[in-house]
Amino acid sequence: MKVITIKQPFASLIAEGIKEYEFRTWKTKYRGEILIHAGKSINKEAMKKFEKYNLDYPTGCIIAKANLTDCIRIDKKAREMLKEKNSLVYSRVIKDIEWDGYGFKIENVEKIEPISLNGKLGLWDYDYK
Repeated sequence: MKVITIKQPFASLIAEGIKEYEFRTWKTKYRGEILIHAGKSINKEAMKKFEKYNLDYPTGCIIAKANLTDCIRIDKKAREMLKEKNSLVYSRVIKDIEWDGYGFKIENVEKIEPISLNGKLGLWDYDYK
């Protein structure tokens, strides 16, 4: 199964269904089941920003299973849509109009028992059963 490694707190925000889009500078044609891997890196500034959600933030493990259903170009229209969805969660992408990238739509998220392992760059494969 495909896996994407995401820094905390963003991995947990996705696992809890709070964040629906993950952002990358590259696009993907992949659609289908995906595992959410919480990387070992932590964005300390974002951790403070999202402390009101009072979530657990495990690192170095797969924490959820979901579906990657779309990959959208982040343009003015996408920024407006993200602002309406959750201006706190998407504030960085909304404000940084110079940032040029893509949003991976993550749906049907299901938390799973954490599986400890190292992450990788890009979309990578893991034998999940």
